[in-house]
Amino acid sequence: MTLRKGIDMKILKKISLLFVLFFLYAYIVFIYNIPEVISVFEGDQVKISTLWGIKIKKENDVIQTSTNVTSNTFEKAGHEQLTVSLFNKIDVKTIDVNIMEETEVIPSGEIVGIKLYTSGVLVVGTSSIEGIDGQNVKPFQDTGIQEGDSITTINDTIINNTEELVKAVNDAKGEKIKITYIRKGEEKTCEITPTKDKSNEYKIGLWVRDSAAGVGTITFYHEQTNSFAGLGHAITDIDTGEIINTSSGEIDDVKIVSVEKGEKEEPGKIQGTIKDNKIIGNIYKNTEYGIYGVIKDIDNLSINKDKRMKVASRHEIQLGEAKILCGIDDEIKEYKIEIQKIHLNNNYDNKSMLIKVTDEELINKTGGIVQGMSGSPIIQNGKFIGCVTHVFVNDPKIGYAVFGDIMISQLNEIGD
Repeated sequence: MTLRKGIDMKILKKISLLFVLFFLYAYIVFIYNIPEVISVFEGDQVKISTLWGIKIKKENDVIQTSTNVTSNTFEKAGHEQLTVSLFNKIDVKTIDVNIMEETEVIPSGEIVGIKLYTSGVLVVGTSSIEGIDGQNVKPFQDTGIQEGDSITTINDTIINNTEELVKAVNDAKGEKIKITYIRKGEEKTCEITPTKDKSNEYKIGLWVRDSAAGVGTITFYHEQTNSFAGLGHAITDIDTGEIINTSSGEIDDVKIVSVEKGEKEEPGKIQGTIKDNKIIGNIYKNTEYGIYGVIKDIDNLSINKDKRMKVASRHEIQLGEAKILCGIDDEIKEYKIEIQKIHLNNNYDNKSMLIKVTDEELINKTGGIVQGMSGSPIIQNGKFIGCVTHVFVNDPKIGYAVFGDIMISQLNEIGD
């Protein structure tokens, strides 16, 4: 009997321990998933789900209004900080709240040509060099420089394009050169000794590029700052996959040549030719949430100021019907979509919403979302809520979209 009780106690202790561990794990996961950054507009009420014992404080005042939901209204633009604590005793996390002024934009949907010029020159490949002695050498080997790096100076001379790099390498006459390059925002240096090839030119074995071009969609125009946003995602290098670190860029008028319909496993695309003599604006930022810049010639951008509307916060967005604006026929039209999922706590990438094209006219034309439609503005209940960013390869009718409040936050940083 005593042995039986001992066994029962051991089982009970194990069960109790497992329960405690599960309880702790649930709390750790829950706290981890509380967003570290929240963007809201003036007057927005933000609600954050909580668990028993988790308190959220604003300036040392608990703002919890029920046992499982914390809510607060932010009235004045600026920045505030909330503190997450256990039982109002142990602080475990902070939430930075970015409160933006209520904003109005004019959604666009116009497809434009995009040109981007890199800061320095981008390394997109490497190769061996056959010297005048017939030996194959790799001058860059063991220097640390690699694909995706941006070369900014050679021997302290600024490099703006490939022509300047070629000149700087040849001017060294085979002497060792010092190269400064950028990798993921960090400046690095190395030394390379150029090799003379059979054409009597000096080479360092690096393939480089100084620009990129393509087509994409302007999302909105902001009258007060004469600025624009587009794409909803970054322009990346086709060879390295890295976000292009831009020194400058422009958006131009474009003539749409063709639209390739998307199929399963084969995304479609919009093809167009850039009209070099019709510059619309200058690009100043290339971020994972899109491109941003200032309009240079408003007459080259199709803008209807009667379509001005407020930007919705993510908390106003609802599942169900919405519409996108897109100019695939050289005419900007509305097409129906369905918002299927909303990731309210997403502040770390541009996949804020899961969307599905439901408009039969658009499906017949494009199969759904195609390359070049990224940036198409999304409107719901008379407000701008975000833009298209990605398409699913296995189903071109489905894709992702980014929140409008994230794009406004990025736009506000242009002048910072």
